[in-house]
Formats: sequence, C-alpha cells, structure tokens
Amino acid sequence: MADAIRVENVSKTFTRRYQRTIKQITVAKVRRQRTVETFQAVDDVSFTVEQGESIGLMGLNGSGKSTMLKMINGVMKPDDGSILVRGRIAGLIATGAGFHTQLSGRDNIILNAAILGMTEKETRRKFDAIVDFAGPSVEKQLDQQVGHYSSGQAARLGFAIAIHVDSDIFLADEVLAVGDKPFRAKCMERMEAIRDSGRTLFYVSHSAGSVRRMCSRVLVLEDGKLVFDGEPKAGIKRLGYDKGEKDEVLEDEIGADI
Repeated sequence: MADAIRVENVSKTFTRRYQRTIKQITVAKVRRQRTVETFQAVDDVSFTVEQGESIGLMGLNGSGKSTMLKMINGVMKPDDGSILVRGRIAGLIATGAGFHTQLSGRDNIILNAAILGMTEKETRRKFDAIVDFAGPSVEKQLDQQVGHYSSGQAARLGFAIAIHVDSDIFLADEVLAVGDKPFRAKCMERMEAIRDSGRTLFYVSHSAGSVRRMCSRVLVLEDGKLVFDGEPKAGIKRLGYDKGEKDEVLEDEIGADI
C-alpha cells in the first residue's frame, strides 16, 4: 500500500525571547542574564503512515505534537529533514484557525472552504450541510462577526467546514477539546465515518478513550523525540494514561501543547 505521509529525520527549533525592548535587553546583558533561549520542539523524528491508516499522535504537553501536525499540514516547515504527503489534506489543527474575526460566519465559511481547496460550486453545494453540522447556536449568528463567537462556536464552525472537504488525509488536533457533549459525540461519529471510508486519519489527542476508539496505531512523542510506535493500548500505557482512567470516550481533553 502507498505511503500517505512520510516523515524523515525531521527537526524543528524555536527561539524564546525573555526581553522585548532594547532597554530590557541591555539591562539583562549587563546583569549577565539570558536574553534568548532555543529549544527543539521536534528532534530527528521519522515515521511513515500508509494510506487508510488511522494514527493517534500522543504525548504530554510540550512534547511537540501540534508542531509536528502543523509541519505535516504545511503551516510550518521543518528546519531539517523532509515531509512528503500524498493527496489532499483537510482538518482542524487549531480552534478557529484561519478565521477572519471581522468577517461574518457566512463569509468565513466561503473563505475557509477556498483555503482548504473547495471550489465555489462545491462550497455552494455543501453550504447548508456545513451550517447544519455546526448547529443552531452558530446558525443564529451566521451573519455576525466571528470575533463575537464563543470559543465553542468557533470550534463548531471550523470543524464543520473541515469535515465537509473531500480529502485523502484528515488531520485533527484536540478537536474535541471545546464544545458540548452532543457536539463532541457528533464529531467522533463523523471521524469514524472518515476512517471507515478508507481515508487516512491523523489524530492528536490526550484522550485515551477516543484514541482507542479511533486509531489502529499510536505514535508517542517525548521532549520532541519519537519514543513509541505501535499498538494503541501499549502507547497509552507508556504515557500512564491507563491509570485510573474511566472507560469513557468523551472524557475531557487537556489543552493543546506547543
């Protein structure tokens, strides 16, 4: 079977600055204090994902999961190594990502659909289905600026758009972290349908229950390094997420990392 995603020796480094103004930097240097610090979010990571696989990417906060997802999506470029992706990508990598806060929900549907590669004709055909999936609370404010939406409403709209894009690979980063229980259940059902259709699913989550339900394989990152690649149960155990865990798929999710 063909590879959908191939990650080879990928690394990504960021710089953290402790002072912002010239005066603060000067004072810090006089006091011999550190002004900048570099840290490696992803460190020489390699793996392949075959077409149709459902992958769970897990790790503690700061392990580099979201950074890896953004590089696969093309939002970021690796400093070293290479990432090859076969096919069209869609998904939600951050709540409200790509939304223009001064535009209405209606306009943002059109804008985001275009960014994700949907044609104008395709967007018109799917518009009502997108709004229906987002739910009544979003529909009532469809002509209001997205900047006035709650985080839950923004998440609903973002996921509703992404889920209606015809893609070969679907990426989801903590997609269930925001929203009420019925909406999260609807998201899970739709992602299961994506998985069962033969599309590649790449799912970042802290939720052991949802990863067990959705994924056939788990990758675990630790301090930017890939430390596990295998069966979900063993990956969850490696993280210690199996200890005292309620056997519940829709457990609350922990916030996103780097």
